[in-house]
Amino acid sequence: MLYFPRMKRLTVFAAILGLLLPLAPAFAFDPDFIIADSELTNEDAMNLDEIQAFLNKGYLADYETEDWQGVTRSAAEIIWRAAQDHNINPRFILVLLQKEQSLIEDDEPTQKQLDWAAGYAVCDDCSLSDASISRWKGFGKQVNSASMQFAEGYLADIEDSGITQGIPVVIDGTVVTPENAATAAMYAYTPHIHGNKLFVSIWERWFGHEYPTGSLLQVAGEAGVWRIEYGYRRPITSWSALVSRFNPNLIIPVTQTALEQYPIGNAIALPNYSILRDEDSNLYLLVNDTLRPIESMEVFRKIGFSEDEIVDVDNDEIDAYDIGTTITATTQDPNVNVLKLSTNGATFAVQDGVRHSILDATILKAMYPGVTPTVVEPVVIEQYREGTFIKLPDGYLVRSYEEPAVFVISEGVKRPILSEHVFLDYGYSWDDIVFVSQDVLDLHATGDVLTSSEE
Repeated sequence: MLYFPRMKRLTVFAAILGLLLPLAPAFAFDPDFIIADSELTNEDAMNLDEIQAFLNKGYLADYETEDWQGVTRSAAEIIWRAAQDHNINPRFILVLLQKEQSLIEDDEPTQKQLDWAAGYAVCDDCSLSDASISRWKGFGKQVNSASMQFAEGYLADIEDSGITQGIPVVIDGTVVTPENAATAAMYAYTPHIHGNKLFVSIWERWFGHEYPTGSLLQVAGEAGVWRIEYGYRRPITSWSALVSRFNPNLIIPVTQTALEQYPIGNAIALPNYSILRDEDSNLYLLVNDTLRPIESMEVFRKIGFSEDEIVDVDNDEIDAYDIGTTITATTQDPNVNVLKLSTNGATFAVQDGVRHSILDATILKAMYPGVTPTVVEPVVIEQYREGTFIKLPDGYLVRSYEEPAVFVISEGVKRPILSEHVFLDYGYSWDDIVFVSQDVLDLHATGDVLTSSEE
């Protein structure tokens, strides 16, 4: 059966963003967006035991001191109580303590570091001995007061903070336009680019994720879907592009902060196998991110295309794609045909005169959903050159029938997920795991273990 989605004329929902980009940096810093409002105010992101476990990496593991009311408590309980009392994410407090005084990872902090743990009431031109400043001295007071300041000060009335969302301000010579209340609050607390960049780098190191290539991400409550590819997030700007290329069931809900760590890559605006025509009337067949030039209108008609399928685009949109081999009058069928032997049921994807073996039904369903193979005699298959095996698409979660180990497919390899914690931390669903044979697993080399930022 031919696997070639037919399409009428399509509207291009978004322009393609520039040329293909190089490998991404470790994280992308956007000065206009530091942290999502929902992440700043998620007081239940960690419980008391989880906070204590996190602190076990440094001096604060066994640290006890007075809280803001004079009651001796552990550092973990002081942080947890401040989070609960003021509806502030304990992760945020942990990152703030590290940003301000390196307290989470420092094995031997000074008393000054502990006394001014959150940098609360400390300013560039302030004297710590000043009575109006020194009254905030102490780990317990610092943690509570900083949390209260964000909750009841900046967020409660962001207009009074001096920096408001949506209004451009100059910070260290850079024009910053905070996109949300949390970012505006961050600049009110730390009116410097470097300090907020440090916050983001710590947050991503501890609580961010490097989603593998092939992941489909969507911010909760928003319509947009993004595909992660080699460290970039590519916006998928039409439903037809999404369903013709990917499996919408594999979309992972994420926070805005998690998404914003990736720089924006080229938009995925058109369905697979679209026919494009540039300003010079050149025709192309879109196959994933490659354009195959069509030599002439005669070739176009011979293949079986119709002119009402053509999408007119600008030349600069063409420049955003790789250019593949030209489809000529002598080119064997550029479409994908799924064929099945009448003798033993072996299934193949045939394209450009090459047959690619489809090892079993799970790969057929994943790569060519809804396609019923055309049954043919062996002589039909034998006329095609032998190619490689078809693998599972990136982003799929798989395990074998024989072993409980779970993998995510990315860049053609299987990446082990070694614990339930990591699996759930990435937002994966148990219902999305596909059971496959060991032979299917073995088609994919084993890649790097997928790890959690908290491990």
